[in-house]
Amino acid sequence: MLDVQHWLVALPPLAVYLTVAGVIGVESVGVPLPGEITLLSAALLAATGVVEPAWVAAAAALGAVVGDSLGYTVGRRGGRPLLARLGRRFPRHLGPEHLARAEQTFARHGVWAIFLGRFVALLRILAGPLAGALRVPYGRFLAANAAGGLVWAFATTYLLFHLGRVAEHWLSSFSWAGLALAVLAGLGSTWWLRRRARRAHGQADREEAVPGAPR
Repeated sequence: MLDVQHWLVALPPLAVYLTVAGVIGVESVGVPLPGEITLLSAALLAATGVVEPAWVAAAAALGAVVGDSLGYTVGRRGGRPLLARLGRRFPRHLGPEHLARAEQTFARHGVWAIFLGRFVALLRILAGPLAGALRVPYGRFLAANAAGGLVWAFATTYLLFHLGRVAEHWLSSFSWAGLALAVLAGLGSTWWLRRRARRAHGQADREEAVPGAPR
């Protein structure tokens, strides 16, 4: 994340917003890019006053909603063969086992998988294409996609923004205490944002592993 933040700080604010929207958008189409890391880096950059948190969050939300919608269109037209090709191209991120887990989550949680998927790396990449391939009605998909994208973008941005401001204040007086606070706060925020999503995703995996488990 430090490398991404170092790269972003060299850009003018408008380029930062466009980069956030672009990376998250392309990731949401189905290409494994570091969308969340880019958002976290931009949010921490906002805490230093280089960029505005509202524009960072808006760019992230726009990239998420538009990217997922494009991914939905691609998945609807390409279907399962397209997902299989993506799996062969990115086996470490989108292999057959990843696709099976994502499908299990969709079968278990329906459109909630689209909303919660914004907080889980695997589903964040596959939600759009998989929803299209599974012929989820676009109206339901768009509602869950927009809600998830907005909550994820604004909650992540402002949480990291305020944590960064607190850490900066502490670092100005007690560097070791501020650093410890920043690390603990970052870990806690990540756990808070992902807890419910990972619980749902993990439950689907356990049901798949237990023969005869109810679905």
